[in-house]
Amino acid sequence: MNEGPTDVTRLLLDWCSGDEQALAQLMPLVYDELHRRAESYMRRERKDHTLQPTALVHEAFLQLIDQNRVRWQNRTQFFAVAAQLMRRIVLKHARSHRADKRGGKSIKVTFDEAAVTTEKTAADLVALDEALDRLTSFDPRQGRIVELRYFGGLTVEEVAECLELSTATVKRETRIARAWLQREMTRAAGAPA
Repeated sequence: MNEGPTDVTRLLLDWCSGDEQALAQLMPLVYDELHRRAESYMRRERKDHTLQPTALVHEAFLQLIDQNRVRWQNRTQFFAVAAQLMRRIVLKHARSHRADKRGGKSIKVTFDEAAVTTEKTAADLVALDEALDRLTSFDPRQGRIVELRYFGGLTVEEVAECLELSTATVKRETRIARAWLQREMTRAAGAPA
């Protein structure tokens, strides 16, 4: 039987209400989608990346089911929270890798709407995260849009639903954020070490 977004939402709500069976039914429904998004994200990582999509999904899923304070509302919100968790996991891994490989060869990256060049290093990912944090500090909505699109793999429509915005607004904010992040990444690349 092919379960849809409303089934995921129903199961999330049931799970929030304490139904442990709902979690058991939910897991197979969201696992494939989480794995697809992790694979999509990891394809943009460097070829020798040691974090695999399956490990990323498992780590994110363990953290998702441990979210006691979240009041699940719908499928989109669930995947938005998953996007945040995957971002944190990948960045933690990148920082660890960066610490292990101090002085490694740096490759310049630029932000493109939901895609970054495929041959970036851990240092570049950390630099992008720092630029994204700066963006979020003065424009939280743009930062959230970038996070959901890039790290979460959400479509424009999913981001619009999650943030209760129009698709036109999401597209416009993405263009503005992309330009700002490109400028920041260029500035950071030219800064003396």
